[in-house]
Amino acid sequence: MRRPVASAAEMARATESSSRTGGRRGRRGAERSRPRKYTRVNSEVVDYKDLNLLRRFLSDKGKTRGRRVTGLSRRHQRQLSVAVKRAREIALLPYVGER
Repeated sequence: MRRPVASAAEMARATESSSRTGGRRGRRGAERSRPRKYTRVNSEVVDYKDLNLLRRFLSDKGKTRGRRVTGLSRRHQRQLSVAVKRAREIALLPYVGER
């Protein structure tokens, strides 16, 4: 059985209503800002010798937490990863976390 072809007005109404509600694959949190779990880095440069700061952004397994979790900017997240690698290299931080 053939379905009737929708008119242009019906198509416009359908696309208009789906764009208003965000559609099926719309952005979820576009209206509200997402609360961050951690505070932002107050300093301009992340230092590898500041172990308290570095440990705040490491999981209990020793992995670096992602940007979506930490709320850091792209630049600070990159500085953090380089600082963690340097601290691990000179044995200030362990490569693996607590077991």
